[in-house]
Amino acid sequence: MALNGKRVLLIIGGGIAAYKSLELIREITKRGGSVRAILTKAGAEFVTSLSVASLSGEKVFTDLFSLTDEAEMGHIELSRSADLVVVAPATADILAKMAQGLANDLASTALLATDKRVLVAPAMNVRMWQHAATQRNLATLKADGILFVGPDDGAMACGEFGPGRMAEPVAIADAIEAAFAPVSRVLEGRHVLVTSGPTHEPIDPVRYIANRSSGKQGHAIAAAAARAGAKVTLVSGPVSIPHPVGVTVISVETADEMLRAVQHALPADIAVFCAAVADWRVAAQSGDKLKKSEAGPPALSLTPNPDILSTIGHLSANRPSLIVGFAAETSNVIDYARGKLDKKACDLIVANDVGGDSGIMGGDMNTVHIVSKDAVDSWPKLSKTEVAERLIALLATKFAKASR
Repeated sequence: MALNGKRVLLIIGGGIAAYKSLELIREITKRGGSVRAILTKAGAEFVTSLSVASLSGEKVFTDLFSLTDEAEMGHIELSRSADLVVVAPATADILAKMAQGLANDLASTALLATDKRVLVAPAMNVRMWQHAATQRNLATLKADGILFVGPDDGAMACGEFGPGRMAEPVAIADAIEAAFAPVSRVLEGRHVLVTSGPTHEPIDPVRYIANRSSGKQGHAIAAAAARAGAKVTLVSGPVSIPHPVGVTVISVETADEMLRAVQHALPADIAVFCAAVADWRVAAQSGDKLKKSEAGPPALSLTPNPDILSTIGHLSANRPSLIVGFAAETSNVIDYARGKLDKKACDLIVANDVGGDSGIMGGDMNTVHIVSKDAVDSWPKLSKTEVAERLIALLATKFAKASR
């Protein structure tokens, strides 16, 4: 398990997002980590010490002036016995205290006393997030080396919409894993462009042509590239999974939008085209919902979508030094991949068999073949995270050789 033996000190701030901290504890322990928690006075307005203790299996700390705890310098011990300190939710108040070095309660005192890295998951009203004072505090904290995950855009409990929602527990747990991962920054200073997920091609205002792609493999590749030190641009179709930490995300819906976003993101050193782009779209999208009629179903005239991989592969200017395509097939996997490699002018094809009951589309595992002009390297069945790590290591090696 990725967090096996890792100790996390979780500081739970106030706000409606505090309820997510309970699921975060579950997620950390599921991955093998252990959690001790500090529950702030404001946080206790939303979740109880009993709930936190029940899920973590540890005593919950709340009071800076507890005679029992402070007789043993509890705030010092708490802050230094952990391997990582996580603040979730991190309110505007907590961020301000951290930036200014204030220490007037157990949470802020532990944060000032710690000698470990700190990861924060901000959560607040959009106006508070955008306020100049908050942005100054963020700049200070980033300069101090504080790690961030989120916030996400979305609807707020207060009824407003925008940035300020706390990242989902899975995304925070992923960020915790990333904080513990060995750092091999082999792509430092390089720009990696990744496409991921499906595209949705509208038929009418409520229907569209799509496929079963979840985006898990593409997002894992983007995350692995970021861990390797690259500047990463992730062009993502509609997905329901959290976006990886530390990458620039451009969200699109259609193949046309994805092509434009890719072109706008160039130049790049490496481009990995993992998105499952729809091959066709309807020639004329209906402005109104298509209705059933006695005449039978409507005839849909299809027209080809732009071939993004081929378009970028055949560029004479701004072509990435290394271009990787994906080939999801149901038969003759290697033969089709070899044909795609030549036709689309890319350097590698990552091919897989998605037919039958493979469970690859939407699943967590993958079995891939790395097809180049000279060879086929068939990898064993791996998690999509492991595939991503191995692929990025391979691309870093190939890029270094090509750059000599």
